[in-house]
Amino acid sequence: MKFKVLVVDDEKSIRDIFVLLLQEKGYLVEAAGGGAEGLDKTRRFGPDVLLLDMNLPDMSGLDVLAGVRKACPLCRIVIITAFGTIKNAVEATKLGAYAYLEKPVDNEELLLLIERALEVKKLEAEVETLKNELHARYRFEAIVGTSARMNSIFQMMERIARVEGTVLITGESGTGKELAARAIHFAGPRRAGPFVVVNCGAIPRDLIESEFFGHSKGSFTDAKTETTGKFELAHGGTIFLDEVGELPVEAQVKLLRALGEKEIVKVGGTKTIPVDVRVIAATNKILDDETKKGTFREDLYFRLAVLSLRMPPLRERREDIPLLCEHFFKKYRAELKKDIHGVSPEAMEALLRYDWPGNVRELENSIYEAMVLSDDPVLTAGSLPLRFREFAPARIPSEARRTSAESGRDSLREAAQAAAENAERELIEKALREAGGNRTLAARRLGISRKTLFNKMKTMGAKRG
Repeated sequence: MKFKVLVVDDEKSIRDIFVLLLQEKGYLVEAAGGGAEGLDKTRRFGPDVLLLDMNLPDMSGLDVLAGVRKACPLCRIVIITAFGTIKNAVEATKLGAYAYLEKPVDNEELLLLIERALEVKKLEAEVETLKNELHARYRFEAIVGTSARMNSIFQMMERIARVEGTVLITGESGTGKELAARAIHFAGPRRAGPFVVVNCGAIPRDLIESEFFGHSKGSFTDAKTETTGKFELAHGGTIFLDEVGELPVEAQVKLLRALGEKEIVKVGGTKTIPVDVRVIAATNKILDDETKKGTFREDLYFRLAVLSLRMPPLRERREDIPLLCEHFFKKYRAELKKDIHGVSPEAMEALLRYDWPGNVRELENSIYEAMVLSDDPVLTAGSLPLRFREFAPARIPSEARRTSAESGRDSLREAAQAAAENAERELIEKALREAGGNRTLAARRLGISRKTLFNKMKTMGAKRG
């Protein structure tokens, strides 16, 4: 790819020298003798770099600069100035020019400056590409799930993303709390700002305050330099406090002050530093219980739980398991160089019957392990880790087998659906037995409404316990 340079200067001899010099270096070059012509060629030529003389016969150099910035925002502008117009050149850099050179221009210096300008342009383009990839990676659609439970979660996340309130995300380990936090950040007004993660359970007790707020030089034995804390690093963006329930009470007091006053003081420092951050916290603990036990401050709990989101465990959305399996096949197929693209009905039923204490993370690891060990295009029950074998049926469920025979084709999706319904029926019957036939209590244990339980019992013909 050849980069394009436009030279705008009213002196023909200078234009000709620049054009020849730049063409010899492999650039595509055009030239203009005035401001109006320069703006016209900017729109048509789309230069990567513009060499702009400040003294033009028909327009002010600053006006040309403004026009070029509007017509070609990504163009890097290098001002060429005589000694008497250096003040204007400085003003031009404040308005967005990349740099300026004083006449007579040193050719080597000019070429070096153009190379640097193009390098900056390439880096900015790469940063923009990475930002777009991050936005795509962490959009709501990147969280896999089409079940009713997940659709309601997506709707809540969309509403939460639009506002600035503090968010508390709860859920078991492996349910995707950090992924949800990132999706909320990248869908919100702070998406261009940083997303800073703090694992509250992994910081040594005596370093928590320094990790949050930074420290001044000499504030303790090993404080040889001044450091910036995570709250300051997250200024203008979002700070994600993962496993916030692990914080000791004394650290909770410091955090509460930072949240309330929106300012911090470094360890060993005296100056207050304002911080503009959105706080999203997550925990696998039930903080209501922790406040009653006295291990978590009630005032901090209410400060964090302005907006609440509970990520459901995988056992409450089993119908998403086939879709998640497809997602992990796509993710690891190229890495493992294996064309595995499906799960046998027996293996799928084993996956659907399992309780998944490790949730989606455990499913991902299980699929990865099975793909590593399997040489077949479809994962069988024998391909799965040993803990799943007891959940695999001896044969395909009759309903799935009938569907397959009638269609005359592979009916994995139908078999998976039938297996999911069987597993769901067993869960409902188990909950009813444990609740002594009390539907209200059984519905509460299942995490669904009494009406939903009644409808499922009617549809599936589940026993009342």
